[in-house]
Amino acid sequence: MSRIDVCIAACADLFLGAGEILASPMGLVPQLGAKLARLTSEPDLLLSDGEAYLLGEHGVEGWLPYRKVFDVVAHGRRHVVMGANQLDRFGNQNISCIGEHEKPTRQLLGFRGAPGNTVNHRTSYWVPKHSRRVFVPRVDVVSGVGHDRGFHHVHRVVTNLCVLDFATPDGSMRLVSTHPGVTVDEVLDNTGFPLDIGEAGATREPSRQELELIDKLDPDHARD
Repeated sequence: MSRIDVCIAACADLFLGAGEILASPMGLVPQLGAKLARLTSEPDLLLSDGEAYLLGEHGVEGWLPYRKVFDVVAHGRRHVVMGANQLDRFGNQNISCIGEHEKPTRQLLGFRGAPGNTVNHRTSYWVPKHSRRVFVPRVDVVSGVGHDRGFHHVHRVVTNLCVLDFATPDGSMRLVSTHPGVTVDEVLDNTGFPLDIGEAGATREPSRQELELIDKLDPDHARD
């Protein structure tokens, strides 16, 4: 078992209790997590190829044209897992640019669908390298909307070090668990704002069955 397998299982747990919703995991690790959830804890989870079809265990099992996704987004029956170049303590996300918006030092993806994602339905984040460059006191540009800007459902953040959520009175970020071999101090040292550490525990390790499924889902170990 490797650290990345723990992260994939943590991404699968993002969908616990979801039932029949459309999962929109962006990036390899969230995709593997969603597929693992469908094969284990959440068999009713709907997965898309991102273009036109719903995918099942044995291939295509339904039609979901791109324009129909916007109906799903508006009705909230979707859970997206996005990336983030910056995140602040309330879950505001930046994927647009670094520096002042009028004259940025780095141009990134742009706002994309982040505002609509966060306003309309549950959103989580996957951060492959937990650092102070990502976890900042204040994002340069708000792409995905956080808890201090209205009522939204920013659910969880999974990183290479830990799992975080926002289950605090003011909707600020809280440490849920650290991955095996990671200390609380290591997480705090790599976070650019105070974290509620509460009763943070250890992130669960994937079972033998889950490890076997992860290997089947990613036989070439692209996750590594």
